[in-house]
Amino acid sequence: MSQELLEKKNRLIPRGVYNTNSVFVERAEGALIWGKDGRRYIDFAGAIGSLNVGHSNPRVVEAVKRQAEKFVGSCFHTAMHEPYLQVVEKLLSLYPGDFPKKGFLVNSGAEAVENAVKIARHFTSRPNILVFEHAFHGRTLLTLAMTSKVMPYKKGFGPFPTGIYRLPYPYCYRCPFSLSYSDCGLRCASYIEDFFVTHVDPQEVAAVVIEPVIGEGGFVIPPREYMVKLREITEKYGILLVADEVQAGFCRTGKFFSIENFGVVPDIITIAKSMAGGLPLAAVLGRAEVMDHPQVGGLGGTFGGNPVSCAAAVAAIDFALEENLCERAVEIGDKVLKRFSAWKERFPFVGDVRGLGAMAAFEVVKVGSKDPDKETTSRIVQMAYERGLLLISAGVYSNVIRVLMPLVIREEELEEGLSILEEVLEEV
Repeated sequence: MSQELLEKKNRLIPRGVYNTNSVFVERAEGALIWGKDGRRYIDFAGAIGSLNVGHSNPRVVEAVKRQAEKFVGSCFHTAMHEPYLQVVEKLLSLYPGDFPKKGFLVNSGAEAVENAVKIARHFTSRPNILVFEHAFHGRTLLTLAMTSKVMPYKKGFGPFPTGIYRLPYPYCYRCPFSLSYSDCGLRCASYIEDFFVTHVDPQEVAAVVIEPVIGEGGFVIPPREYMVKLREITEKYGILLVADEVQAGFCRTGKFFSIENFGVVPDIITIAKSMAGGLPLAAVLGRAEVMDHPQVGGLGGTFGGNPVSCAAAVAAIDFALEENLCERAVEIGDKVLKRFSAWKERFPFVGDVRGLGAMAAFEVVKVGSKDPDKETTSRIVQMAYERGLLLISAGVYSNVIRVLMPLVIREEELEEGLSILEEVLEEV
């Protein structure tokens, strides 16, 4: 059955739509997937971080059923509905900072980031945006301009929108200044002032858009003091700070928003992926004075805040809070990082090990160096799939093994998945 579907997929779907493995899902529950091939898989990919509350979460499913029986579609611009308000209200209640806040809903992470840029430019009357090396913000033309990886994302799709300037990310394992933390004097932060002299006038910068923890770029975690310094610099020059929480948000790092780990309050937050339990929904949240600045009709979209997705989001958020998924993320992360650290000592091709909550990863490198080993990384992903474990890689050099298992994963499933991965590493 799976082979027939795979052949059909190759006949119908363009090659640009990538797949990390060949499984076709028959059903899924929690952290488990049963494929059309009759096999059971432990899901450490979690739909690229979209299933923190688990596959087919019963509360999400029930909420979807109830809403679908009332009405499925209602464009919020032509006929408003209460679930939209409920989602925004819940998200704003979780937004750090003691000041008035507002938000609205869109369809995807890329759409949320694009709207954040629009709002920042409108509010500041400035044209330029600062982003970072190793960033991923989406696949639209603007968000591709903000993304920092040519293959496979950017190659052949240019030219891209202008007004995007790129800073080095505080990636301590691969320090862009060839220094060592913490003897570096936080050069990556002080460099921003130099950047304003040599690359762009800070008075013409609308916003700095940063992933508090880099997602697709390899789960890179900056020093806490870097984020504090970045906030100070943006405030100094009247630049908005936008936290892209699309992958790192929704409890994954042990906080509802990953920016909370750094004691910094951004002006705008974008969130998507897990917020609707697997259904498409995203949000742009921020300071009320900033969010209110665009003219009436300047924000929105036909399907943004679909009532069924909103009902799912209300259930997903309530579940995450009531079931303490932030605490569970920390528990999972502690166990995963303990195993990863042991592998670093045992396997010479395991380089840097890092994580924040359940957002954990390790780099695969060529023995005796820090040189990325993309080929071995691909082998690990494929061999894990053959043993019933779904993984995905990450990183600009495609040499990072990351884990995004649903936070509802059972202990025995977590242990089984880690044991499969360890067996693969032993064979490699």
